[in-house]
Amino acid sequence: MSPMKPIRFAVLGLNHDHVFGQVNCLLEAGAECVGYHGTGEDLSADFAERHPGVPRLDDARRALEDETVDLVVTAAVPADRAAIALAAMRHGKDVMTDKPGMTTMAQLAELRAVQAETGRILSILYSEHFENRATVKAGELVTAGAIGKVVSTAGFGPHRIRKAERPAWFFERERYGGILVDIGSHQCEQFLFFTGASEAEVLSARVANRANPDRPGLQDTGELHLATREATGFVRVDWFTPAGLPVWGDGRLFITGTEGMIELRKYVDLAGRPGGDHLFLTDASGVTHIDCSNVDLPYGRQLCADISERTETAMPQARCFAAMEIALRAQAMAEGART
Repeated sequence: MSPMKPIRFAVLGLNHDHVFGQVNCLLEAGAECVGYHGTGEDLSADFAERHPGVPRLDDARRALEDETVDLVVTAAVPADRAAIALAAMRHGKDVMTDKPGMTTMAQLAELRAVQAETGRILSILYSEHFENRATVKAGELVTAGAIGKVVSTAGFGPHRIRKAERPAWFFERERYGGILVDIGSHQCEQFLFFTGASEAEVLSARVANRANPDRPGLQDTGELHLATREATGFVRVDWFTPAGLPVWGDGRLFITGTEGMIELRKYVDLAGRPGGDHLFLTDASGVTHIDCSNVDLPYGRQLCADISERTETAMPQARCFAAMEIALRAQAMAEGART
């Protein structure tokens, strides 16, 4: 078998610093970045400094119309990501977008239709899963049957707000999509992944602005409760990480199975162990702490193989859409229920 040719990709939209993780995972997998295009007050200057050999494109159409470009990567303003993905797929490109990949049900419906029509890959890089070694390790353990059948998950995604450093769109509900769509979608995807479900019912959802009256468009806290016929899930996300925490958020995930349970302390262990990527496995034989700092992150490599071989190993297309649909339904329920 001849070796796989390097995947060529272009970056269109650099409004969130997640773009650097997106690009790095592809570069580490052997892909080639052939150009980037940004508009307005974005991260183009930072990108140029980090990747000085990559040309800046004066027009996004140069990448879309270049038949040698396989993949379009975007971390544009969330509300703008769907349009970029639609244009890319219609030009025969696969797409990797930051989360959320869309901010409305209408965008989701159009993306589903165009993806089915073109047969292109639309992949959302959920960093709290695919760029977190403890989460990847937990997936390996669950797949191996280490805790039996998963019956419950509880995910917590606190974030530091850094209000003075954020761009204007960060505080505009229609542009970032709402807190459950924006950061809650991470946990929706993980619920589907760990339970093996293809869909879920939203039992309840709430959002609020508890402490930022000067930014009325901001939702600084959100919760949702999910269920399938065989499992339940709880999600809490917020922008209340204290300044004294040494990382941006104490992200946790609890996975309960019929024969054991797993706790992930993704970014910091408040009990004092150094670094992040901590996993605690409890089963019939006792409690084990697993340092996941050297666990392989296969997403970028798998996505490149999927693009070449037209497979679905990095993320099944159905789960990509289903996670966003759950987050969008939860967001709508929460906003409809607010008093």
